[in-house]
Amino acid sequence: MSREFEMDDQDLAITTRREGNALVVALDGEVTVFSSPMLRERLRELVDTGPKQLILNLLDVKYVDSSGVATFVEALRLARERQGNMVLAHVNPRVRGVLEIARLDTLFTIVDTVEEALES
Repeated sequence: MSREFEMDDQDLAITTRREGNALVVALDGEVTVFSSPMLRERLRELVDTGPKQLILNLLDVKYVDSSGVATFVEALRLARERQGNMVLAHVNPRVRGVLEIARLDTLFTIVDTVEEALES
């Protein structure tokens, strides 16, 4: 298991760790028009490292706007293009509501915990 911590944006912190063939990306803060460009670039770099499964841990995400949702969709597309998958874990009701309004809750695999994502 490797760990990495970075805080490139005042609104969003990203922590990553490897778990076998999975890469767990924990987000802390808000995923907005201001933080999405940095997150989009980081997720692109991470997907390029070739994990079979990308798990976004949203436990500490307080808010996601439409730019953040678009970033999640792009990361899912990139993962699938590379024969991988992306799972959203610990999605709070507020963020889930945004996904439901956009009708994207059926596009993503959403699980309660990172452990559940690792078992899938």
